[in-house]
Amino acid sequence: MFPGSIALKDPNRPAVIMAATGEITTFAELDLRANALSNLLRDSGLKVGDHIAFCLENHPRYLEILWGCHYAGLIYTACSSRLTTDELNYIINDCGAKAFITSKYKSEQAAEIISTTPNVTLRLMLDGTATGYDSFEDAMAKASTNPLSERIDGVDMLYSSGTTGRPKGIKLGLAMTELGAQTGLATLCQMLFAMDDTTTYLSPAPLYHAAPLRFTMTAQRLGGTAIIMDHFDPEEYLRLIERFKVTHSQLVPTMFVRMLKLDESKRTIYDTTSLRCAIHAAAPCPIEIKRKMINWWGPIIHEYYAGSEGNGFVYCNSEQWLAHPGTVGVSINAIVHICDDAGDELPINEPGTIYFESKVDFEYHNDPEKTKSSRDPKGRGWTTLGDVGYLDADKFLYLTDRKAFMIISGGVNIYPQEAENILINHPLVTDVAVFGVPNDEFGEEVKAVVQPVSMPKNSAEAAELERVLKAFCRESLADLKCPRSIDFRAELPRHPTGKLYKRILKDEYWKSSGRAI
Repeated sequence: MFPGSIALKDPNRPAVIMAATGEITTFAELDLRANALSNLLRDSGLKVGDHIAFCLENHPRYLEILWGCHYAGLIYTACSSRLTTDELNYIINDCGAKAFITSKYKSEQAAEIISTTPNVTLRLMLDGTATGYDSFEDAMAKASTNPLSERIDGVDMLYSSGTTGRPKGIKLGLAMTELGAQTGLATLCQMLFAMDDTTTYLSPAPLYHAAPLRFTMTAQRLGGTAIIMDHFDPEEYLRLIERFKVTHSQLVPTMFVRMLKLDESKRTIYDTTSLRCAIHAAAPCPIEIKRKMINWWGPIIHEYYAGSEGNGFVYCNSEQWLAHPGTVGVSINAIVHICDDAGDELPINEPGTIYFESKVDFEYHNDPEKTKSSRDPKGRGWTTLGDVGYLDADKFLYLTDRKAFMIISGGVNIYPQEAENILINHPLVTDVAVFGVPNDEFGEEVKAVVQPVSMPKNSAEAAELERVLKAFCRESLADLKCPRSIDFRAELPRHPTGKLYKRILKDEYWKSSGRAI
């Protein structure tokens, strides 16, 4: 199904409600606008399988842009609105985008990338214009709203980390199915989360992330209404559940923590009994936090472990989790194998690299080495996200570590190599290691340990050097990727071959927390 098929049955049903303003887009309006954009893109020369990128905040037009690209059979890349100009420029060029859509909110950055993205032939801006950009609204007003004669399901290509620290597109490829073909995620949402046309789905996260983007579109595929928050606020989130009688939502553990930290008089005043399903993923949830959430909301908490690569889906409901505290669930669409570095399978309760045996094929765009590293060394076709874990006797999976030093802060993946590559270029830095350290609210935060050219003589000098290096990093990277704190050491632990023993450093900071993830 797709918005157009819902519009035929119930055209006035709300498809999107913007939480901050109450602005409603019906399924008829969403379908009409998606048709217009798909025609606009085709008339501008984009063909099935071409690439398009867009970068904007959680905008009222965001979902019609997604569906318009999807209707046109394009490969679409949603870019974080928090990227630096250099990062945005890289992704637009790397994905091969022929068109780029943004908003007035991003106009300054949009102007900066015009000369460095020469393959983009169509540039559109919402809420106003800037030099080099046409008005999105004016272009849409001229476009036909008739359905395209050929409508092939588009597909997203979202970005993860590459071997050089640069993000890499997760390329799933077009299935060349007729628009509205049933998706695997839609089937999972129907079977596991009971999503249907009575669903009211509250999305509290940026839509450019994989889970919010895919689950929100899936809720609409099934006829549900999506409530879109500009940003997460714990009390406002609870108020919205009560106001809109929300039935489904997806969160990250940080959001659980923030809600639980609300004063009890605020936390318990809102009626959350309409919730039928609260899904969480993206980061490990502390056992006690999850217990408290189940005690508060009841056994409606569902968890899954998966990646944008789509090669596996591990799931557990509240009852399963209570029987296996700390698990992320059992695999429901692939066989899980736990292997050592040689690719040999390990016995139960022994940690190793997690591999999925499934039919899903993916590659990392323009990064054959990363693609190769995601396959098992014995050539059996199994794939990994690079995470470490173990299976118990009941085949429940437990995570014991994440991808090599990837930091997950508030559900957002942060790759420390990017910050290291920036900081090592500062003239006052000899060596640097960046990794995640415990943060009670966000799970992890970014820490840098720097070997300076000259060690600070006192705390004042150290504080000034820390300030300078933080500012230097923020010139090139989004704030969330930059260190929250920097420590200084006379020497970092390295092997004679030059390999950095980052684990030794990281373990020092995690030892007192009682956890390793």
